[in-house]
Amino acid sequence: MKHYQILIIGGGTAGITVAAQLKRKDKSLSMAIIEPSEKHYYQPAWTLVGAGTYNFKDTERSEADYIPKGVDWIKDYATEIDPDHNSVSTQDSGKITYEYLVVAPGLVMMPELLPGLPEAMEKGIVCSNYTDPEYTWEQLQKFKGGNAVFTQPTTPIKCGGAPQKIMYLAEEYFRRSGVRDKTNVIFATPGTVIFGVPDFANTLNQIIHDREIIFKPFYAPVKIDPDKKEITFKYIKPKGDASKEVEGNTIGEELVGEDEIKLAFDFLHLAPPQGAPKFIRDSIVSIQEGPNKGWIDVDKNTLQHLRFPNIFSLGDVAALPTAKTGAAIRKQAPVLVENLLKLIHTNHVGSAAYNGYSSCPLVTGYSKMVLAEFKYDNVRDSDPLISKFVDTTKEQYSMWLLKKYGLPFMYWNLMLKGKA
Repeated sequence: MKHYQILIIGGGTAGITVAAQLKRKDKSLSMAIIEPSEKHYYQPAWTLVGAGTYNFKDTERSEADYIPKGVDWIKDYATEIDPDHNSVSTQDSGKITYEYLVVAPGLVMMPELLPGLPEAMEKGIVCSNYTDPEYTWEQLQKFKGGNAVFTQPTTPIKCGGAPQKIMYLAEEYFRRSGVRDKTNVIFATPGTVIFGVPDFANTLNQIIHDREIIFKPFYAPVKIDPDKKEITFKYIKPKGDASKEVEGNTIGEELVGEDEIKLAFDFLHLAPPQGAPKFIRDSIVSIQEGPNKGWIDVDKNTLQHLRFPNIFSLGDVAALPTAKTGAAIRKQAPVLVENLLKLIHTNHVGSAAYNGYSSCPLVTGYSKMVLAEFKYDNVRDSDPLISKFVDTTKEQYSMWLLKKYGLPFMYWNLMLKGKA
């Protein structure tokens, strides 16, 4: 049975960044990463791929090139965590034991949670930058007008802003391709507002107004009919009246029963429902009940597990009340690394604290971006250096350049090497 001082589940953004930072601080650590994938993807650029302004191949690299030197790569699937015996079972490599465990497998797409979605995806009736951004671009180019609907599920998702980024880009593309005047661009979301942080929401509300985008809050998708090309939403506004939503509307909404609204679409982009991988949901390391059920039970500041002190978690799978983004991981990783090393050396967890920082580079057009940065409780948390030169609450060309060129460079060359 193989044994490691530190075992990391997941070789995505979180796992590789943590491994690289740990190795930079202490070369003598015995470490392994469990990761089945041969390829590593820079997913933040998939929004741009879906809008035809970034090459998908440029988002893909070989995983082997990013496993830090001196870290074993167990190319396998983790299937079970046994925190009482400090072991992880794998599909083909047997059990692996550890002294300390970092859980960072990311999340998985769960289209089966939305009835009709798996069939709609199979038939190519819907598109999603989360699964196949090249197909989104294909569909955008074929679109000739009608209802272009953009939506998202009620589950937590990677980068909560992504479903609206492609909507802004698509709206500009429809103007360029001459179909905008016969198109309804509709953003339907279970959320209550366009964005949770007021400073950024003000800008986005103005953009929606100026570009005549139809905003539908409190719209939770409940089913898709791929044959009829219809999506049904449940109207979830407390004490809201769904019948008022469909009165005199120009997009052909139809009331079904008391609180469901059916809408025909000519183009539908959505983020599929998402969740923690099954082996995490089935494990006692995840929260068993309540709103965070299935996500890993960590202290939101130290990232140490609340019940198993030799386990830490970060990234999309951790139960943290902030957006699941690569930017969040960039701030979480050094906190986890400092606290874990302190625990190894002194038997006490360190005092480094993660404040919930996350950022959402909100691309609002082909040369414009609003850099939304925030921390716990939806408090704005803009970078003091960038803020000196740029008002990040407004659309900026410089931020677009950062998104398209700066951030990918930083990701591959600094973050995954443990330098940022």
